[in-house]
Amino acid sequence: MSAGAPGALDLDKLFAARLHAARVRPYLATALFALHPVESRRVPTMAVDRHWRCYVSPAFVDRTPVEELAGVWVHEVSHLLRDHHGRGDRVARERGLTGPGERLRMNIAADCEINDDVFGDGLTEPEGAVRPGSLQLPEGQLMEDYLRQFRLGPRTQDLSWLDCGSGADGMEREWDLGPDGAHGLSEQERDAVRFRVAQGITGRPGSVSKKWRRWAEEAFHPPQPWRELLGAAIRSATSGAGAGEDYSYGRPARRSAGMPGVVLPSLRRRPPQVSVVVDTSGSVSDAELGSAILEVTAISRAVGGRRDLVTVLPCDAAARIVHPLCRGEGIPLLGGGGTDLRTGFARALRTRPRPDVVVVLTDGQTRWPATRPACRTVVGLFPRQRRSWNENDPDYVPDSPPDWARVVDIG
Repeated sequence: MSAGAPGALDLDKLFAARLHAARVRPYLATALFALHPVESRRVPTMAVDRHWRCYVSPAFVDRTPVEELAGVWVHEVSHLLRDHHGRGDRVARERGLTGPGERLRMNIAADCEINDDVFGDGLTEPEGAVRPGSLQLPEGQLMEDYLRQFRLGPRTQDLSWLDCGSGADGMEREWDLGPDGAHGLSEQERDAVRFRVAQGITGRPGSVSKKWRRWAEEAFHPPQPWRELLGAAIRSATSGAGAGEDYSYGRPARRSAGMPGVVLPSLRRRPPQVSVVVDTSGSVSDAELGSAILEVTAISRAVGGRRDLVTVLPCDAAARIVHPLCRGEGIPLLGGGGTDLRTGFARALRTRPRPDVVVVLTDGQTRWPATRPACRTVVGLFPRQRRSWNENDPDYVPDSPPDWARVVDIG
């Protein structure tokens, strides 16, 4: 049907709204023009599938001003860029969430993630847009966080109409054209769109929200499964008995009540200190040294984002200067000689305040301390095809990490 036929989709109006969206959010232009519109009377407003098709209700376009339609364009493409369909599938498996009710919750949570910072600055908020505040939820969080904080009930009963499609929650709809339908993007094409958008965002840092900047950083350095394992190992080490604990007279022990005149200290938990020893020997590549700083940032997230609790120590055959993570972007990873991380362990354990956990990032071509350190140890191993390698001794076989260390393979 043509745009002028009764009940037909007004493509001129729809495309004018997309052009307006691209003008006010130029870093999203590649993604906006990659979306292929498909007329559908079965969607309430506009909806997307994971193959980058946008299903559009003609009646919705007719009754919605161009400025609001522009906001809906940006909203829907944000679902796809932020991989809400893939994240929805993962969280459904992990938490055992099934059925249309749970998928509606995911759609609401995904909308809360998007809508708290997407409008304004030339982009009009559409009528009925879901905001975290309307559900008495904090702003600035992710879909997975919001899912833990609300259930379907009186506050969400007016949102039963909401349906941004399978691209927002991962559950296929009856109107989806599927992977073999026309005008869908391949996985490689979708990745290329995300990369181009991430490039546009990093090129306009002053005009992009914090959430989009964080998204762009993750698009260039996507989270890896081993990074989650490394974070879990560190959290486990820092939460164990004795980690981050010390006696304090700031609050007397409860037993003091039974001993008049005697003030006993109480055992208080303090934030855990983490010392990261980075192997800078000649067998570690420049790329691995560069990625080590990214891993240090991930380690800081594992302890709650407190960069002041993390120090970094470059080490080859000799320990270098201990650097606080607050200067992480400028930490010089000096080295290039042989490897003996025993000196790194010794230097880290002399650091004040004393670390509760020592994390070692290495290729494993090293000697290890003969005795267990007085704190927990996590070892991240860079990948090697053959661990028995030494530039001077072909028969050299390095020691395996000791049993008292938690080992995670990196990469």
